[in-house]
Amino acid sequence: MKPIAKSSKLANVGYDIRGPVLDKAREMEEEGHKIIKLNIGNVAAFGLEPPDEIVQDMIRNLPHAAGYTDSKGLFAPRKAVVHYCQEKKISGVTVDDVYLGNGASELIAMSMNALLDAGDEVLIPSPDYPLYTAVVALSGGTPVHYRCDEGSGWLPDLADMKAKVSPNTKAIVLINPNNPTGALYPVEVLEGIVEIARQHQLIVFADEIYDKTLYDGVEHTSIASLADDVLFLTFNGLSKNYRSCGYRAGWMVVSGDKRHARDYIEGLNMLASMRLCANTPGQLAIQTALGGYQSIKDLVAPGGRLARQRDLAYSLLTQIPGVSVVKPTAALYMFPRLDPKVYPIEDDQQFAYELLAEEKVLIVQGTGFNWPTPDHFRLVFLPNTDDLTEAVGRIARFLDHYRKRHS
Repeated sequence: MKPIAKSSKLANVGYDIRGPVLDKAREMEEEGHKIIKLNIGNVAAFGLEPPDEIVQDMIRNLPHAAGYTDSKGLFAPRKAVVHYCQEKKISGVTVDDVYLGNGASELIAMSMNALLDAGDEVLIPSPDYPLYTAVVALSGGTPVHYRCDEGSGWLPDLADMKAKVSPNTKAIVLINPNNPTGALYPVEVLEGIVEIARQHQLIVFADEIYDKTLYDGVEHTSIASLADDVLFLTFNGLSKNYRSCGYRAGWMVVSGDKRHARDYIEGLNMLASMRLCANTPGQLAIQTALGGYQSIKDLVAPGGRLARQRDLAYSLLTQIPGVSVVKPTAALYMFPRLDPKVYPIEDDQQFAYELLAEEKVLIVQGTGFNWPTPDHFRLVFLPNTDDLTEAVGRIARFLDHYRKRHS
């Protein structure tokens, strides 16, 4: 039989958060091994449940959720998103500017599919959430990575970003708060990005899925609130702030200068219609979530569960020789650096395989986030303190053996 090959469009597409190392972990689980999974921000898997009022509201409405909705989504949750934009000081947003999706991920893919032609370039942070690099490539575009500077707390290097703008550049992707680094960007950095977009007539894609998962009293600013003469697409959803990953309830907001984007918006509407609609039960959770008690504040406050786990993970990791970490001020992740003089890693995916095999701990290698050198990895600090202490203890033991093997 002639082999059936995957599409050549997938040649440069990767998603190592659920990649080959996870496949190996599943094989090990089938053999009876218990794996500590620090690879994905699947909050429910760690006992962080959605607010009860969301669950109850979905249960009550489920008997009436069997039909298609408007292709952009139900009116009430879209109106709730408009009110949320007002709270975030994003001006000029109407219900017609809001698209509901099966998680923000679907809408991110939709936004790139509607925009890009072969050869078009999109500026994406390095490290990034790898979905962006993947969907740009899959949409026929070219991902161009701008540098985020670990020495400045993982803030975007605006000079590097500006230097990488070319005549083919169509957009800038901004992930704020950032995954995988946990960085939160100050207003002056956001204003600098707006100015680059303004000068070169670029769209800004702003991923703000962690905008309530903030520590140490910091505040999040939506970049779309800073200008009305640039086109912004802002992505958010219930997955993280409301611990509802499986509900696949996300939204996209088009704001700013829409006058010259009518054809692009027509493309977005076409793609929204082609998928018929987002899942209705997930849509029904949005209004209740945004209007209800914001329990995420209890989790991230000093002494709250997420804040305690962040502090513990940071303390334990920074005690390991040759490991340094920029302490995250947001999100659910850390992106530790392994000193290459202490850990001469040539292939960080192989490094992740070895950690999995020896200590039954699953992490994601740094190059899986389009970081150029094999000297970082990402872990989630979602396990409770006992499990987190055990997991980082195993990582420390593995690194101790690694140092001795390569000394």
